[in-house]
Amino acid sequence: MVQLAAELTGKAGSDKKWVYLFQEGNASMRDLLGGKGAGCAEMTNAGLPVPPGFTITTEACNAFYAGGKSLPAGLWDQVLASMRSVEEQTGKRFGDPNNPLLVSVRSGAKFSMPGMMDTVLNLGLNDDVAAGLAKLTGNERFAFDAYRRFIQLFGKIVLGVKGEVFEHELDQVKERLGAKTDADLSVDALKDLVAHFKSIVKQQTGEDFPTDPLQQLERAVMAVFLSWNGKRAIDYRNFNRISHDLGTAVNVQTMVFGNMGSDSGTGVAFTRNPSTGEKRLFGEYLLNAQGEDVVAGIRTPAPIATLERDMPEVYKQFEEIAERLERHYKDVQDLEFTIERGKLYMLQTRSGKRTGPAAVKIAVDLVREGLIDKRTALTEKYVPAADITQLLLPRFVVEDKEKATSESRLLATGLNASPGAAAGKAIFTADKAAELGERGEAVVLVRQETSPDDVHGMIAARGVLTARGGATSHAAVVARSMGKPCVAGAGDLRIDDRTGEMRAGDRVIREGEFISIDGATGEVFAGEIKTREPNFAEETDLQTLLGWADDVRRLQVWANGDYPRDAQKAREFGAQGIGLCRTEHMFFEEERLPIVQQMILAEDEAQRQDALDKLLPIQKEDFRGILQAMAGLPVVIRLIDPPLHEFLPSFEEQLTKVVELRTRGDNPAALAKEEHLLHVIENMREQNPMLGLRGIRLGLMFPGIVEMQCRAIIGAACELKKDGIDARPEIMVPLVSHVNELERTRLQLERVAEDEQKRQGVSVHFKIGTMIELPRAALTAAAIAKHAEFFSFGTNDLTQTTYGFSRDDAEGKFLLRYVQEKILPENPFQVLDRDGVGQLVRIAVEQGRGTRPDIELGICGEHGGDPSSIEFCHEAGLDYVSCSPFRVPVARLAAAQAALSGGERDR
Repeated sequence: MVQLAAELTGKAGSDKKWVYLFQEGNASMRDLLGGKGAGCAEMTNAGLPVPPGFTITTEACNAFYAGGKSLPAGLWDQVLASMRSVEEQTGKRFGDPNNPLLVSVRSGAKFSMPGMMDTVLNLGLNDDVAAGLAKLTGNERFAFDAYRRFIQLFGKIVLGVKGEVFEHELDQVKERLGAKTDADLSVDALKDLVAHFKSIVKQQTGEDFPTDPLQQLERAVMAVFLSWNGKRAIDYRNFNRISHDLGTAVNVQTMVFGNMGSDSGTGVAFTRNPSTGEKRLFGEYLLNAQGEDVVAGIRTPAPIATLERDMPEVYKQFEEIAERLERHYKDVQDLEFTIERGKLYMLQTRSGKRTGPAAVKIAVDLVREGLIDKRTALTEKYVPAADITQLLLPRFVVEDKEKATSESRLLATGLNASPGAAAGKAIFTADKAAELGERGEAVVLVRQETSPDDVHGMIAARGVLTARGGATSHAAVVARSMGKPCVAGAGDLRIDDRTGEMRAGDRVIREGEFISIDGATGEVFAGEIKTREPNFAEETDLQTLLGWADDVRRLQVWANGDYPRDAQKAREFGAQGIGLCRTEHMFFEEERLPIVQQMILAEDEAQRQDALDKLLPIQKEDFRGILQAMAGLPVVIRLIDPPLHEFLPSFEEQLTKVVELRTRGDNPAALAKEEHLLHVIENMREQNPMLGLRGIRLGLMFPGIVEMQCRAIIGAACELKKDGIDARPEIMVPLVSHVNELERTRLQLERVAEDEQKRQGVSVHFKIGTMIELPRAALTAAAIAKHAEFFSFGTNDLTQTTYGFSRDDAEGKFLLRYVQEKILPENPFQVLDRDGVGQLVRIAVEQGRGTRPDIELGICGEHGGDPSSIEFCHEAGLDYVSCSPFRVPVARLAAAQAALSGGERDR
């Protein structure tokens, strides 16, 4: 059939190679063949038992979209030629009822995207081929089970029939016949299902189910290409920051069947535990089943270890292959396999998705085992920097968990599919979970089993709970990749998303009620259990890895912190300084806010100075605490930045109070006081306060404020020095746009500092610098550097002022849609915009060093904890990055990865 089609095809030829047989590829061709195709090619060339097949390249996918969603010229001819080669290798013929070749059609992108794109199995079946397959194998039940599966999957993936329609029909048949699982259905029941499924296709689409195997193949290939830009795939790439222009490959592979009886089966396994990193085979399998049954969680599978009991020779062979592949790739492998009538076939190998804790342990263990060296262990391939935050995930407070257990609140125990603890409202649909999660509510997504269509709900949820599926099910794999806790296969739970109820025995949890899940133990509890932070000092493998990172990185890692407790946590995590201490946060505290308001509302300088004199000892104690906590390390203290009206009630709030007092008319003294406050607030109102009287402008208009702060900083440092403590303050002037602003402010600060040191009879070393957060400051950095000993790039405001965005308005109104619709590649407040904001940073670095070669350069915006942005900071020649204390371990590893990669990243 393929030979005839090749002769008759009228499709134009092309010299471009779109298709590679497995034996033509290798592991280095991931960009072109995708992870799955490159893995099959490598295993084929290594002589492992891989069913023959071929891969249609990622370039073909991109050409498909560029050509208006049509297959590029020459591709189909190459597909037909490759099918002929597969026919020769297998001795079977595609579409031949007497000796049928069936194939699977699977996606396979460069980066693993488990369950995010589409797969079609058993392709090539029609009535004649199914009958021929039954006769050839002597197993009529197997043939029609494969046929009903094919119609169901092809109907859903290619023809667009909702999967629930087929599932409903299947459930009705099982209920009518008293069958517990699909495997209990008789031959006649399966034949009836085939007929019913065809009718469903006709009713839903208006067309007969296609019977031409080549037409089936062409439509399946196009469907897989189309799934690259399906919603769930886009959501997954956005979450994992994978480029949208990579495209997916398509793998067409000879079918082998795990549903041919008790001597057949299928499974998924990892060479090491992907949750903990333990060195032992981890996975699951099902007898008399196909791969979709394991991954989709339709049946709860058995642990891979029991395969040794069921099929000892097959298990031994699989164990040997698994070890061989791990040693070959020098990394934990994610393996898919099928056993057909006692013979093992390998369908896939790829680097296994793993949790942050597992990644760290595996990387350290591989070094100890001599498979890789330390520098390799530090690379993003082995430990993505952002993933190590999972080692710092909350865990349940032991006493609270014990109390919940003693109160019989344990609902069920499932599989510990992804570590961490979470409590939230039980929500039964992904859409509602996404809606509530976006509003900031804590939710746990509860599903019978998740599907790729649930990804948006999983992203928004604190954790995931499923009644069916195993540790390699969709829910488990995706939750692990997101760093979210997951309990899977909690079979004692009865979940009904139609009624919004979950039953555990005689207990009922209704939608919106709190539950708590422990992804480390698999336990599910009614009610909310408090969580605690883990002990960083106890994470010995992480400490080892970060020690290696510290030996490699050039960038220092500092932390943002406003209080001594922040500084202590930062030091615990390995911070080498405080890159941003925001003084205004201190002003909002309850006992001092009235004094701040007194200063603002002062009618003359004497009243204002009186308030400042009250604030001075309070501020000095603030700075003393953080400087002492960071003894021996630099602390960058930013002078007051926000507009003064932020310390007063809002205009609307105050107006309401005044109107109420006027209406009552019973307290004229209070009314006069509140009207005065309203008048002050009204006078301070600005059309755009973020670009108004704030930062250095505020200091120049009200010099007493920054003078008080400078005296407090230097005074605290002098007192600490007298106590033998090495305090290293750096005073940062915010929102400079013109060199004259900084020059005048510096003279003012130096005068106060000199006076305070004389008063205390001690001198301290300090620096004065500025935050570069306006484009003009970056463009005139050469002049500004004459008066600044350091630059700290405030990339949050620099991004706002470069784009002309108000962050709060942009993210709430249009920015996320900009990213979804590819107007912007990424949210520039999360990942630093190298082409725009980055150019301003580079200009300021070059000019600043040109004026002052020893100038200290750092970044203190939220980008300081983002691995991609950290890489840019390394490239741009900054001295340090500063981030939240919790992100310090991430930044330490990311800085090492930037040094090792030379600025080149994979995605």
